[in-house]
Formats: sequence, C-alpha cells, structure tokens
Amino acid sequence: MSSPAARRTDRGLGPAVVALGGGHGLSATLSSLRLMTDRITAVVTVADDGGSSGRLRDELGVLPPGDLRMALAALCDDSDWGRTWRDVLQHRFASTGDLDQHAVGNLLIVALWELLGDTVEGLDWVGRLLGARGRVLPMTAVPLRIEADVRRPDGTTVVVGGQSAVATTAGSIVQVRLDPPEPPACAEAVAAIDAADWIVLGPGSWYTSVMPHLLVPGLRDALLRTPARTVLTLNLSPEEDGETAGMRAHQYLEVLHDHAPELRIDAVVADPATVDDLESLSDRSAMVGARLLLRQVRRGDGTPRHDPLRLAAAYRDVHDGFLGDVGTRADGRG
Repeated sequence: MSSPAARRTDRGLGPAVVALGGGHGLSATLSSLRLMTDRITAVVTVADDGGSSGRLRDELGVLPPGDLRMALAALCDDSDWGRTWRDVLQHRFASTGDLDQHAVGNLLIVALWELLGDTVEGLDWVGRLLGARGRVLPMTAVPLRIEADVRRPDGTTVVVGGQSAVATTAGSIVQVRLDPPEPPACAEAVAAIDAADWIVLGPGSWYTSVMPHLLVPGLRDALLRTPARTVLTLNLSPEEDGETAGMRAHQYLEVLHDHAPELRIDAVVADPATVDDLESLSDRSAMVGARLLLRQVRRGDGTPRHDPLRLAAAYRDVHDGFLGDVGTRADGRG
C-alpha cells in the first residue's frame, strides 16, 4: 500500500492558516482547521518537562517531542493509512521497565532527529508518513524552561519553574517568562506567519501553551507585523485548580494584553455557555481590537471539549465576516 503522501499532491485548498499552541488545545484547533483548509502550519511550544517527553529531553538533550507528536496526529490523513499511523504514534507502552508510558511517536521523532540531524526535516518526514494535512514546526530549536511569578493566597510571591510545575501551581500567576529569555525563533515558523492569511491562538493552557509564543522575540515580531487576521479561541471551562484556576473568560484577554499590549486581535471565539459576564468580555475584546463571536463550539455530550465541526463553522464565520448573530455580517448586512 502506498502512503497518502505519495499519492496526494498539494492542492492548496483554503486559506493559509498558522495555529499556535500546544497539547490538547492545539489538537482541537487543528482537528477543526483541517475541515476547511489543507494549508495549515502548527507552531508548537517546546517547554514540556514531564512524562515521556521530559524523560527524553533530560536523557538525550532534545526538544520535548510530545506536543509536536500530538499536533502531527491531529493532522493525519483521513484514511486507513493515516489513522493507523496516527494510532501507532499515539500508542504508549505499558511495562515495569524503562519503556513504561513512552509514546511510540516520541521515540520515532527523536530517532529521526538523530538520523537526519535536523529538527524540522525530521518532523516533515513524520508528516509524510501520516499524509498530514499541513506542517508541524517547533516554535524554537532549543528546549525551553517556563518560569512564573506566582502570588500565593497568603500574599507572598514565589518563582515556580518548569512547565509541569507551573501548570499545576496553586496561586495566581502574575507573569511568565522563558529560560533562555530570548530563544531564536524557528525560521520556518516565522516564514509561515509572514505568509499566512489567518493566525489562530488558543485554546489551551494559557500560560504554558499559548503565552510562550509571544515571549519568543522572532515569533512576537512576526505576529506584530503580519498582515494576517488573528483569531483568539477561548477555553471552554475554567480549571478547578492549576495555572488558570478561577479565571473568567474576559481575564484570558487581560492576561494576553498584559504580556503583549501591542498585539492586534481581529476576532475572539467563545462558547456562550462559558461566558458569565458578557459585558466584560465584550469590553476586553474591544480593548485588543477584536470583534466577539459567540458560537456553541463545545461537544454535545457535556464534556468540556471542542467539537471539530462546530469550531470549524465558527472559524468559517470569522473568515467570511459573520461576526455578529448567525447570518449577520460584520458590516451589518444580512
């Protein structure tokens, strides 16, 4: 059986979209975007220090491959070939030895990096194996460490280091930063942003998956100068504990504005069931230059997960300029 990559040609269908993030949030975005375009570039955080990724990072000195693997899996070809290789990539070993909980895809990606000596080329090879509907890139070629200033309930402020620790911290995050503080941006990622029609930020862990892209100088500069329209996708539910515990919908925008006040956002996509203060969210959206799009984008089974079809429809409304009530254009015409 020949692979989809060998059979398909680049049809160039749909707008050129760059999605930035990591983990399950980015996977949700990519699962939706692939329904409306083949021209997708995922730019992925590389600060994970836990689980299989953290072990490989510590032992081999490589980028943590887990979020990159998940993005590739989300873009797999919708065929027996693509879905089978997706399942292989996502498979985790269960044993009492050193392979326990290692994901096959993590090992495959790292093996290609060692063989080819090129991070981007290795990811492109995995993409061809999957027949991926797009490209997956790291935001930088060096492993990152996230640090956060956290205000404890007693009023004291402490520094928490490492993505896993920041993601599960108790207290309010005041600010996040990267170590090294000015990592070089992936050149291919910068080029993709420069050539994009649309940029999508979020959903995802706000401080550890979304915000880091704005802390890489090369990516930040590209996001500030790009003529592409930028869409911010809000999370479906606040965390009960961890980095965004208790945060309300409009506060996500405040955090974004505090870390990148000059960043222009064109549209904010939010599920109305997650908005408890519509006036504040509308005001904060206007503060960053955005129109607010309220659409049901969660799954119908009650779980706080995005429905790919519904989210894709919301993105299509943004693309077509339907930013008010359903069927109403941003210019007021029906």
